[in-house]
Amino acid sequence: MSILNLSWLDPDDAASGFPDPESALDDPEGLVAAGGDLSITRLLHAYRHGIFPWYQDDQPILWWSPDPRGVIYPQQFIAHKSVLRTLRKAQWQITIDQSFRQVMTACAAPRSYSKSTWITADMLTAYCQLHALGHAHSIEVWSPDGQLVGGIYGLSIGQIFAGESMFSRATDGSKIALMYLCAYLDTWNYTLVDTQLPSKHLSSLGGSSLTRKEYLDHLAIAAQQQPSVHAWDQHSTLDIHAWLSAQTS
Repeated sequence: MSILNLSWLDPDDAASGFPDPESALDDPEGLVAAGGDLSITRLLHAYRHGIFPWYQDDQPILWWSPDPRGVIYPQQFIAHKSVLRTLRKAQWQITIDQSFRQVMTACAAPRSYSKSTWITADMLTAYCQLHALGHAHSIEVWSPDGQLVGGIYGLSIGQIFAGESMFSRATDGSKIALMYLCAYLDTWNYTLVDTQLPSKHLSSLGGSSLTRKEYLDHLAIAAQQQPSVHAWDQHSTLDIHAWLSAQTS
């Protein structure tokens, strides 16, 4: 498919469907459509069909379904010794859905390697609305003095967690957020974390990849299922050390 006949979505018709993700462009790889809006209806429809928005302020909304697709099976998370040392020494507190907006804002902050961000003000508003409706969630990592030092956020789609972004303000802050996310998801019978794009960093933490077709086939089943225990509440408890021991036994 040429970029000249790329599908443009009607911003006034949030219920209009997306093209088949398998029709995505090869260059730029994975681009499915452009335009539309960030309404709750459209966003949920997109994620349930393996599509997500990724763009910057000077661009129209761009919708993607990459091939290959980065994933992490929760039980395959690799906890490196350095992360375990940090976990043991730092005495950080882990919470769920306590500061979703704060996590997302931290993820949007400039990085050492880039001053731009794809988490636009419109994205922040839309995903906070998803959070208020119970679709989007966050894991927060707090220092003993109450500073937010790491976190991750994304969407729950049946038995899949679509990870959007994570951040760290202290060594291993984002890794520990991801580790707790995987531990909770494994406990709740989620089947995988969608990391969108494969990377060496995520591979070092247990990440792998699926072809687009493999991911879409998995999504078609998992999106219709519910976790055995829907525990996205503030009272969920987890023995992380017992979970880690079970992964290595």
